[in-house]
Amino acid sequence: MKVYLAGYNVDTSVLKELQERGEKRVDVTPEVLSAAYARISRDPRPINELRKDSRGEVERARKSNKTIIFQMGHHSVAEHAVFNLDILGVSRLCMEEVEKFRLCSYTEKSQRYITLDKDFVIPQEIKGTRLENAFIDVIRQQNGAYHKFFAQLKEHVFKKHADLAQDPKNHNLLEGWAKEDARYITALATESQVGMTVNARNFELLLRRFASHPLAEVQALGRMLFEQISEVAPSIVIFHEANDRDAKTYPQLRELAGSITGKSAGKRKGKEVELVEYTQDADTIVAASLLHASTNRSYKECRSIAKKLSLTKKKKLFETALQNMQFYDSMLREFEYANLTFNVVLSAACFGQLKRHRLMTLTTQPYDINLGVTIPDSIKEIGMEAHFKEIIDETNKVYKAIQKEIPLAAPYVLTNAHRRRVLLRLNARELCHVSRLREDAHAQWDIQNVARAMSKEAKRVMPLTCSLVGGKDKYNELYKKMYGHLPKVTQAVLPGARSIK
Repeated sequence: MKVYLAGYNVDTSVLKELQERGEKRVDVTPEVLSAAYARISRDPRPINELRKDSRGEVERARKSNKTIIFQMGHHSVAEHAVFNLDILGVSRLCMEEVEKFRLCSYTEKSQRYITLDKDFVIPQEIKGTRLENAFIDVIRQQNGAYHKFFAQLKEHVFKKHADLAQDPKNHNLLEGWAKEDARYITALATESQVGMTVNARNFELLLRRFASHPLAEVQALGRMLFEQISEVAPSIVIFHEANDRDAKTYPQLRELAGSITGKSAGKRKGKEVELVEYTQDADTIVAASLLHASTNRSYKECRSIAKKLSLTKKKKLFETALQNMQFYDSMLREFEYANLTFNVVLSAACFGQLKRHRLMTLTTQPYDINLGVTIPDSIKEIGMEAHFKEIIDETNKVYKAIQKEIPLAAPYVLTNAHRRRVLLRLNARELCHVSRLREDAHAQWDIQNVARAMSKEAKRVMPLTCSLVGGKDKYNELYKKMYGHLPKVTQAVLPGARSIK
């Protein structure tokens, strides 16, 4: 047995310094890894020798990559090339497009922890039009309100949590609570930044989507991203230009949907979190899946057996499947056979957190001023609800004016408080993960409310499957309720969680 470290991420500044100190090298590209790994299936030589060969003949490696990806259709070899990209100065609205790609990794500037300045993007669609001044004016009003709210919220939070405020170590936490509520009045035009890690295959998809996107900011970002990698790895990002699938499909669907459903507005009110579909008899299906994984019987046989199990035996099956879990463990994969679909109305601030759970299927409607706004309770507690609503009313007025003439750019002016409707589908295993993170006492209140409502509905329709669904701060409590004792890992390694006597 042999294992070689084939490569790892290195800052490009370090690579440039190394090249400046020594001779100019053409093999400083992830393409050589893609080419070498592509040969594994047909070349009997050891992989480390294939890599050495690729490094020695970069142009041949590039030609090989293009042949394998373009002519043979084996796009997976591009996944061996990985890029780290710094993206700065893009709007929060544009950032939603960046973070749609499920197989990439992101770490974004948090509006919950960083005090926002006055930086915002003026959309290219609005620049130079008669609406530009109105856009800038309302954004400045929002930013002024943000700083006003933050100052008062900070004082309010420190008084409300005087016990925590006594320890200077908690001051950043308390300031964060004030910031996260003040930001609800800031616009989707607010600038942000993100560190992104992406393999070449997903990068190609991202570039194609961005080239096909109607917003000028998204298109411009796509061009800049391509410029950064086109010279480094030209052979593994090939299909990056706009195409009809990405540019035309949704506009055509919207036109057809309008003729089918009618042009009038749909229902505006309703539950904020609504379970609209779920796997019927989910507990039996998961039980059958557990039997299937643990025997040599067909699923059909296991399903028949599971349907006849007494409640006591079925509970025992779930208890055995879950008993060795700690708060950081995921459920067994068999729990993925139980699915739930939710229709959720949520704020832009809340959506920014929900969208990070990329194993869900998540589709969205545009932000809709008719769905109202989410106003933090703390804003009401400091007596600033009326001022908050004044800013929202002014924002909505400018939004309507922009929407009438430049509909594409109108969402930029909307705030983190404005809402949209989303449809999301996830399995019980992923719901457990969402709940652990987002129902936890340390999670932000808006996403806590959504996650808690989802968990409540899930427990109603699949109680055994969702026995241990809950925030990680409540994990020991849930476990003790199920088993009568604590899990092996106790509160000592679960910071911030409640102790159970």
